[in-house]
This record gives sequence, structure tokens and C-alpha cells, in this order.
Amino acid sequence: MLTTVRLSDDGRTVQLGWKDGAVSRFHAMWLRDNALDDKTRSAGNGQRLITILDIPAETRIDKASIEGGALEVRFVPEDKTVSFPAQWLWANAYDRVESRQPGWTGDVIQRWTKSTMQNSVPRASYAAALHDRGVLREWLSAVRAYGFAIMDGLPTESGALCKVADLFGYIRETNYGRWFEVRAEVNPNNLAYTNLGLQAHTDNPYRDPVPTLQILACIENTVEGGESSVVDGFAVAAALQAENPDGFRLLSSCPARFEYAGSSGVRLQSKRPMIELGPDGELICIRFNNRSLAPAVHVPFAEMEKYYAAYRRFAELIEDPSFEVTFKLEAGESFIVDNTRVMHARKAFSGSGKRWLQGCYADKDGLLSTLAALEHGFKEAAE
Repeated sequence: MLTTVRLSDDGRTVQLGWKDGAVSRFHAMWLRDNALDDKTRSAGNGQRLITILDIPAETRIDKASIEGGALEVRFVPEDKTVSFPAQWLWANAYDRVESRQPGWTGDVIQRWTKSTMQNSVPRASYAAALHDRGVLREWLSAVRAYGFAIMDGLPTESGALCKVADLFGYIRETNYGRWFEVRAEVNPNNLAYTNLGLQAHTDNPYRDPVPTLQILACIENTVEGGESSVVDGFAVAAALQAENPDGFRLLSSCPARFEYAGSSGVRLQSKRPMIELGPDGELICIRFNNRSLAPAVHVPFAEMEKYYAAYRRFAELIEDPSFEVTFKLEAGESFIVDNTRVMHARKAFSGSGKRWLQGCYADKDGLLSTLAALEHGFKEAAE
């Protein structure tokens, strides 16, 4: 609840007092740019109808007051009066001191290890998620929070994995096709298509941007072995940072290079760090795939030895069983991973029996959009 309002800097800023004693300052230009009136923003989709150049450079506030619990201000030289709901101002306040070290993540992200996740793997049935928006919301929320989840009850037929993507978004087609087969082949063009074990990895780090979601669905699995496993890259990065801050700095500041040229007419390359931070230090992406790693040439000579030591330690932590959650997919089961965070792996399997999985990629923005719409709908219903 707003309690006080005071102009300062000749109307270029306004200071608000809240019932709990907190104080927030806003700039007049920021408020004008983010005005909520129908001349500034479309009532239909919320997008701006003006550009920054439509706002006078000398914009300031010549009058401000609390009206009906909201902040009402008059901008000059436009002589324009706009009201800002108190709740909106509180949610968008930027006048705060945050002491965050590099590698922070938002409250919605929950890091995990084997001890915290092995016996509580998030799961839903396809039929329930398709017909019950509450079940779908919980499943999508788990993917957002933990970076992976299982879905069972899919038809055991080719292409059924697309039904999972259809729940929230669209397939992202690549040179591997709309979806791809994951089973033993003779002379494969990718090591994923053998019965060898695969180290925990993220997919397609040689793309920029990488596919942000991967879905793997099981059609048949009667082999000995072949268990799937997942590792929370954010938890591993945090462990590395705790024991070797300088190594974390190197892996997050020096670009690695990734390449793929396994198919005719395809040559994919990217240059990104193994641990990627946003401009404010937020941990936003893990890229780890030994098979696709190209020679590192963007690490200073004086740092290369330490860089490799950090890379080795990162790999050791990734393979530490205390970070690994394992499960064996049965026919009709699938799992989804956030490919910017969760690494997946496969144990070796025997030549007897059959193991047939299919994989595809999708984009996380579609999942988060669908989840946000569902959450908004549930919130409105509760109100």
C-alpha cells in the first residue's frame, strides 16, 4: 500500500513510501515510457504504440499524488496524466540493492542432486496432461523448476513423441529431421546411434542458439542396460564455483568452440562458454559435449593450464554419481530435458533385445508461454 509520494530533482524523479516502511524511487522518463494508458500501449496485446523518440527528452513530472491507492502523475511538457496501480509499481520497482554473485539463479529454479531427486522424479501421464489443465500446469511447472520430467502413457508408435511437444509448443526441426531415431545402427553418422554408453552431455552445442528442449520417447526397450540418466548442470556449476571460484570464472568467461560436420552438406559451429552467465551474472546455460568440442583458441596462453584443470574438474563432478538420477524408460514413456541446463546420458546396453527411442527438439519459450497462460488462468479463477 502506498503511503507517501514526493517529487525531487525538479520532477525528474519521484519517491514513493510504502506501508511497510520501504521506499522506491522512479524516474519520470521510465514512468512515461512504461505508461499503461491506451495511447501508449495496446489494450489488446499490451505492446507499445509509441517509440522512445515520441517522448520529449525533457520529460518530467510536475504533479504526483495518491488517488484510490494508485499513483497518479502528470507529465510535462505533454500535459499528460497517467495512473499507475500500486501493485504494478511494487512488482516493477528497480530501486533496490542486490548483492548477487555470478552464477545466481531465480527463485523458480530448484537445483537438485541424486539424494534430493532420485525418489521424486516429476511425472505425469499423457492422457491426464491432455485432458486436465491442472495436471499439465504441474508438469510444465516441474520442467521449469527442475529442468526435466517424465511423461508416460504415450502410444508405442513412430512419431508419438510429437504429441508431447504439441501440449505446449512446436517441434524445432533440424538437419536430423523433424524427429530422429536413437537405436543401434551400422556405420552411424552420430555416436548416439550405437549401443555404446554416452557421457552426460547437452545436445547440439554447435548450434547458436541451441535447441532449448529435447524430448526422448521410448517405443521399445528390451535390452540389458541402456538406462537413462540426467544431471543438473546448474547444481554441478554451483559445486565447481564453491570449490574453485577461479575455475568457474574461466569456464564462464572464456568461450569454448563446438563443431559438427557428420552429415553431407552440414557444417555447424558455435563459440560460447561451457558455463554461460547473463550480463548481470545470472546462470543461463550449460554447454557440455566432449564429442563436439573443437580446439580451444580463445583462452589466453597464461590461463590455458588452469582452464583445462577447471574443465577436467567440471567433467569429474558431472560424472560423480551423487549428481546423477537414473531411470529406465519403458515402452510408452518419454522424458523431456531443458537442454540449456540438464545433461542426459545413457548406459551401455547389450546386443540382445531391442532399444528403440526417438528424439526431437522444441523451444522453451513455448513451454514457458503455455505455463504462464495456464498460471494466469488459474489465478483469475481463484480471484
